[in-house]
Amino acid sequence: MDQQFASDNYAGICPEAMLALQQANAGHAPSYGEDPWTQRAADAFRTLFGRACEVFFVFNGTAANSLALAALCQSYHSVICAEAAHVETDECGAPEFFSNGSKLLVAPGSGGKLTPEAIRRLALARGDIHYPKPRAVTITQPTETGEVYAPEEIRAIAAECRALGLKLHMDGARFANACASLGCSPAEITWQAGVDVLCFGGTKNGMAVGEAVIFFDAALAEDFDYRCKQAGQLASKMRFLAAPWVGLLESGAWLRNAAHGNRCALDFAAAVETLPGVEIMFPVQSNAVFLKAPPPVLDALKEKGWRFYTFIGGGARFMFAWDAREDAMRRLLQDLEQEGRRPS
Repeated sequence: MDQQFASDNYAGICPEAMLALQQANAGHAPSYGEDPWTQRAADAFRTLFGRACEVFFVFNGTAANSLALAALCQSYHSVICAEAAHVETDECGAPEFFSNGSKLLVAPGSGGKLTPEAIRRLALARGDIHYPKPRAVTITQPTETGEVYAPEEIRAIAAECRALGLKLHMDGARFANACASLGCSPAEITWQAGVDVLCFGGTKNGMAVGEAVIFFDAALAEDFDYRCKQAGQLASKMRFLAAPWVGLLESGAWLRNAAHGNRCALDFAAAVETLPGVEIMFPVQSNAVFLKAPPPVLDALKEKGWRFYTFIGGGARFMFAWDAREDAMRRLLQDLEQEGRRPS
């Protein structure tokens, strides 16, 4: 298949992750995370964040988010999230399932962002025993529409959480893209801003598979290893989940990959703004561009072999991965321009 922009999940493994994977494949190593690669990857995260933290490796983002939220909640608790949050719209009820029933309380918001006011409104809506007690807040960084929370926004949300006695979880499937967009350190938009637990995405950042669950409050990680085992997320050959992280983090590729995707998205958006009949739906702040175009234009793109999703607001989403190529972008732009100029 030629390069597509439907999802950054389409991309292959970046060279740094692949090299580490090949190196980890030499010889034998202890299983279930007792290997040197897993320790090295966990230490690389501690170096990256400048803090002692508990690090766990799981297979995918749904497991990472769901198990992290389950660690924060009892079955009678609730989790406040934005209406467009991935945990609400695209995880098949997994957060409720793995927490044995903790309910998601959904707050409407522009661009999928939560605000302190929306959190307070939901948290204090009811306080009687018949309603699931709010226990945690989850924010997506970047949001499902590709917008990023600035450090001051996260600090404001965290302050509201502390005032309300809530824990703060960050879904960071594209966390690297947020760091590249903001130009700040990972610490500035996580534990220094008041985040308790982060799910750091590797799959969309150049790995084949794997996410990291990082607890900045070690007390919240108690027995999380057992939770992962019970959920089928304890890899027997854990080094193959951990080693690619070593390749990404120690080389700096995690940030370079994200910066490239972001830059391609900005270049693509700048070119789209000159095209007739096409409108950018949301601010381009990471590696996502959402386009609104007449249905015949989008249908024609599909007929030409382009793949994309239209699940948010009816617009077409284009994602730019670590390996996005200019020639493929140019072909897409040419087809967009050609179809946009056709008489209706």
